Amino acid sequence: MLAEYEIFVRALEEGSLSAAARRLDLSPAVASRRLARLEDRLGVRLIERTSRRLAPTEAGRLVYDRAAQLLEGVEDLEAVVSRRTTQARGLLRVSAPTSFGRRRLAPLLQPFLAAQPRLTLELNLSDAFVDLMAEDVDVAVRIGSYEAENPLMHRLAPNRRVLCAAPTYLAAHGAPESLDDLRRHAQLAAENQSTWRLEGPEGPVVFRARSRVRTNSSEVARELALAGLGVALRSTWDVGEELKDGRLKVVLPQYAGSSDVAIFALTAGRARAETRVRAFIDFLSGLYGDVPEWDK
Repeated sequence: MLAEYEIFVRALEEGSLSAAARRLDLSPAVASRRLARLEDRLGVRLIERTSRRLAPTEAGRLVYDRAAQLLEGVEDLEAVVSRRTTQARGLLRVSAPTSFGRRRLAPLLQPFLAAQPRLTLELNLSDAFVDLMAEDVDVAVRIGSYEAENPLMHRLAPNRRVLCAAPTYLAAHGAPESLDDLRRHAQLAAENQSTWRLEGPEGPVVFRARSRVRTNSSEVARELALAGLGVALRSTWDVGEELKDGRLKVVLPQYAGSSDVAIFALTAGRARAETRVRAFIDFLSGLYGDVPEWDK
């Protein structure tokens, strides 16, 4: 009976019945029979197909939540009895900002994956703030306002942001000497990042950037700044190397991005997949440190 619940849970986690069968070392026919037997015994349909992957019915969601907890409990019990560390297993769905995920997360995943050979990672990169429940995401790495009291937020690193421009731009236009002066300069920002929340001598201030080039890509705004087309507010994880080698210069150093913005991981707050979510959060928490490599 437990085997029937396991094939159902793994089919949803892997996205297909055939993938779940491979994970459990079963033939597709055996996996299909077990799932059919479970649906027949419960008297309800548990899975429906979508254009992207298998999706649970309303009854299937209820069964999945309870069955996933049951399987996690069995794994934990086996770990206690055999005195071994419980390994994560199944599919872990992670979302991260495009540039950060590509440059500061993906290249560092090898130790985590090596330590979790039974786990499959699905990493989706997007600059949109995805709805974890609607998109069925387990962990979202985000850069934004961090709330220390929120148990679903796990701080990973500070996010220091500076105003900067290329030497070619500064040679042609000079450096701004104040925020009022900055309004007369070309500004560069992606469409969803045009509100610059700064901290300066007068305290918190909001600067509405009017980008010279309209783009929905933060990476494009970065490249435009490097090309000498204007002043941008950039995170040091994104332009740390360019600041060190002189391809970008800090302007108005008395101002910096708001200090309540941090890099953090957001979890969905559900009991499902607790072992693999906990393992990934533990890995991320030790990845960057209070002074990340890009700020040293």
